[in-house]
Amino acid sequence: MIALSFQQVEAFIAQMSMDKKVQLFYQLAKDITPLLGIEKTAGICGGSACIIRTRIPVWTLVSFKKLGIQDANLLMAYPNLRQQDLNNAWGYYEANKQEIDYDIKENNDLKHLQSEFTILF
Repeated sequence: MIALSFQQVEAFIAQMSMDKKVQLFYQLAKDITPLLGIEKTAGICGGSACIIRTRIPVWTLVSFKKLGIQDANLLMAYPNLRQQDLNNAWGYYEANKQEIDYDIKENNDLKHLQSEFTILF
């Protein structure tokens, strides 16, 4: 791995063609997108990754998805969520499967969630 200073990286990017800058931009966006809209706060939901502005853990939404619950139904059950929140949760899960699967196992909540969701609808 080559260690470059931020100034060296800036200088290198300045010399790139526009096509290469666009490719770099999309790669960077792809790498950080799963982290957007998700936060971890000590003392909130056990420190689990949650949708920003809420106390809804990513593992809860992923659990519902694993049960076959569609996004539209999740949005009805959680009216304060937007489709982008769900997209962020799915992206976070893809980037952090081990963490979220561990949270699901720790909370052992699939059966409880299934019955809870059935009550909601």
